[in-house]
Amino acid sequence: MFSNFLAFPLEYIPFVAITLIAAFTVHEFSHAYVAYRFGDSTAEKQGRLTLNPIKHLDPFGTILIFLVGFGWAKPVPVNRFFFKNPRRAGILVSFAGPFSNLVLAFLGLFLQVILAKLPFIAGLPDGYLQSLTLFFNIWVHLNLVLFLFNLMPFPPLDGFRIIQDLVSPDVRAKMTQYESYGAILFLILIITPLDNILIWPVLDRGMRFTLNVFNTLLQPLL
Repeated sequence: MFSNFLAFPLEYIPFVAITLIAAFTVHEFSHAYVAYRFGDSTAEKQGRLTLNPIKHLDPFGTILIFLVGFGWAKPVPVNRFFFKNPRRAGILVSFAGPFSNLVLAFLGLFLQVILAKLPFIAGLPDGYLQSLTLFFNIWVHLNLVLFLFNLMPFPPLDGFRIIQDLVSPDVRAKMTQYESYGAILFLILIITPLDNILIWPVLDRGMRFTLNVFNTLLQPLL
């Protein structure tokens, strides 16, 4: 009965939980670390320059992921005042989070390929092999979703922040002025069937392309 209220099959939940805890933690840590390297210690002073998941996970945002398939972690505070070159630093800080998920996805696929070649792995019972394959598939899939999803040009996603730092100051000011409306529009896209028309097809194509690149890079190991 409880499984009827979940966004994922019940048997997926442990693997989804492990993946998202790692993905969210590394994502937010990456924002904090790159900001710190560029001179902003705001996140570090608030205890966010850490790989401790408790510091990064938002309880309500995490629970929602399992219920509706959409959620969030605690945003890392960034003060652009401390950056010598705010636009360049801002782009790199914003991109650091999604890029970390891309790296995690690649590492997951790489490890899956390596483990598949180990003799003792092949000797595991079928149930263990299926669980291992399921875990890696979930790991790669969810990290790629987070990578591509966060690069979409809607507030408050990282893609929106990157665009803000790429455009002229005048355009940035207008984007900031209408940011709240953009956030409402994005929320409507997420919670209505429009996401199946405007968001998931883009993510699906992006994942297919990225996986093809990954497979090309790993081809010597296959």
